Amino acid sequence: MSPQLTLQTPLQLPPAEIPTYLDQLWAHEERGDKGANTFCLIIWQPAWIEQKLVKSGKLSGPIVGSQRVDLIEAARQIILDGELPNSTSPLDFRVQSSIESKEFLRDVEDLRGQHIDTSISNLQPRRLITIAPTIEKENNLETLVAAYCPLPEEGGGKSACGDVIVLRGNKTAINDGLEIVETLVPDELPSWLWWNGRIDEAPDFLKALALPNRRLIIDTALGEPADCLSLLLQRIKSGQAVNDLNWLRLRGWRETLAMVFDPLQRRNVLNNLEKIDIDIQGSQSVQGLLLAAWIADRLNWKLRNCVSSKKDHIKVNFIRPDKAIVAVSLTSLPIGKPSINPGQIVGLRLIARDNNKQKNDICVILASESGECMRLEAGGMARMELIEQVVPIQKSSLENDVARLLSSSRGNTSPLLASATPIAIEILNLVNQYE
Repeated sequence: MSPQLTLQTPLQLPPAEIPTYLDQLWAHEERGDKGANTFCLIIWQPAWIEQKLVKSGKLSGPIVGSQRVDLIEAARQIILDGELPNSTSPLDFRVQSSIESKEFLRDVEDLRGQHIDTSISNLQPRRLITIAPTIEKENNLETLVAAYCPLPEEGGGKSACGDVIVLRGNKTAINDGLEIVETLVPDELPSWLWWNGRIDEAPDFLKALALPNRRLIIDTALGEPADCLSLLLQRIKSGQAVNDLNWLRLRGWRETLAMVFDPLQRRNVLNNLEKIDIDIQGSQSVQGLLLAAWIADRLNWKLRNCVSSKKDHIKVNFIRPDKAIVAVSLTSLPIGKPSINPGQIVGLRLIARDNNKQKNDICVILASESGECMRLEAGGMARMELIEQVVPIQKSSLENDVARLLSSSRGNTSPLLASATPIAIEILNLVNQYE
């Protein structure tokens, strides 16, 4: 399904006039258009790489803020031309800084905020507020307003069910107009903030927009691991409802691992785990840390010490309830064409040994492709029961993942994520101290 545009060309209004205009938009009771009684979604949508690629002429416009295929391919070309490591994710901030141009194009069409993905519009949000910072130096704020509805073939009709508001300008201009955002959020509806950018790129804006009573959607794959996990833990401790797209992408690995050990004859094996190896793409370690932390939390392990810490490999020890040691390692692989999501897990190996009955020794290998299974098979596992499964990597779009969270969340943080996060940051802190 392709994204849709608003019902009308957005009307540019001074910020002070927007509330009055919106009141008039929904005041026509004879039409029955009172707007959807659902939720309000605020979106921080910088799209820095797309802006630079379009304005430098390396990608055709308009700017829409989505992870479209031609954007990803253009970014991969920048990685090759800029001699960045081949394992660099196409949406890495280093790609942005590598896009060079003597002069950026002006008057490029910018449709951020009015280019609504179908998966989100199908949920009929009452109000979409998009904050679209620009790379221009000019300090001017544009505020745009329009009505929208789902397309007729997708259940929508001629009447509008919501409205969109766009705040566009450089960071200084956005900051000057930020106060208007809170006046536009309906008090009677739940509100969400989707921070569609690096967690550490604009902390002041994030703090101003992520109010305690607002449900937060972030991606801990975007940003320095320490910053990502610190913010995640801080917000969880404060009681805020936090949804992490990086954690959502772990679901397939967690579910597959749970199914492997679901049969009764394998459950006791969990008590004999002594080694876990996790392979990730590139150097963004948060997803691997969260998976290790989830396993440790479920099995009641306690972190003991860090054994080694290198750029591409870390190893820590946990203590099981029976006081035995479990070695957990996280390895960064230099994959040539990585996922658009930095730090994506590609392989997981668990080894369990029964000191009393060697025939109960087991090795479980989960991998995103068969080649990774073969790589993990090495390591002295003769005479062990070998279980291998390929975990399909979900190919759903970013907007689809956000829509899943919007439709399924009840306004609280996943208890599993809340329990795993403190352990993940404890591992990271221990590793940093070792260095």
